[in-house]
Amino acid sequence: MIPNEDRKIKEKLKQKTWNEIKTNDSWAIFKIMSEFVDGYEKLSRIGPCVSIFGSARTKKGDQYYELAERIAFKLTQHGYGIITGGGPGIMEAGNKGANRGGGVSVGLNIDLPFEQNDNPYIDRDKNLEFDYFFVRKVMFIKYAQGFVAMPGGFGTLDELFEAITLIQTKKIGKFPIILVGSEFWNGIMEWIKSILLKKYNNVSSKDLELFSIVDREDEVVEIIDNFYNKHHLSPNF
Repeated sequence: MIPNEDRKIKEKLKQKTWNEIKTNDSWAIFKIMSEFVDGYEKLSRIGPCVSIFGSARTKKGDQYYELAERIAFKLTQHGYGIITGGGPGIMEAGNKGANRGGGVSVGLNIDLPFEQNDNPYIDRDKNLEFDYFFVRKVMFIKYAQGFVAMPGGFGTLDELFEAITLIQTKKIGKFPIILVGSEFWNGIMEWIKSILLKKYNNVSSKDLELFSIVDREDEVVEIIDNFYNKHHLSPNF
């Protein structure tokens, strides 16, 4: 048996911990609200943009770094701005291409213990900082007229499959989702077809029409141009 005094101390500590949790959660609500408000205010005026995703670890000179820069540049020549996660690697390449093309260059940075630091190619008034991944992800989708997914890691896959899921479930309007680099993406595509579709029937064949796999910047621009000209999209939420 725990002595009464020890039990009282333990209960007091437990109650203090719970009160601290509730207090922290209450204050977090205001921080979350401020991130949404700041994001909405700054991004509501950027015009049609395309979000480019990919690994922060991709180095300058890598074929996909150079391809991402060319894609971003070419999109700006067709009137689109570029949104990236604001960090190094593919994100830097996207902002660099937008900057070189004289287009809108947006960076949605996230506070991380490693990898993430903002790149120098973001427009100063469009460099946003987020503490919460879910707020940042809303901004990517709400203000993008298309997604371009370059080779990347878990973060790239997270953004990609969330966008596909939201379109699949009709929570947002349809927009182009383009996977760049068939060498990288074909393995995932084969797994989706053979395992998710054929073996387990967890997706439908129509779901596979929600995205395209390409290798060249011209293909990216053509898909987005054709879709945008047809539907004249507005923000999704």
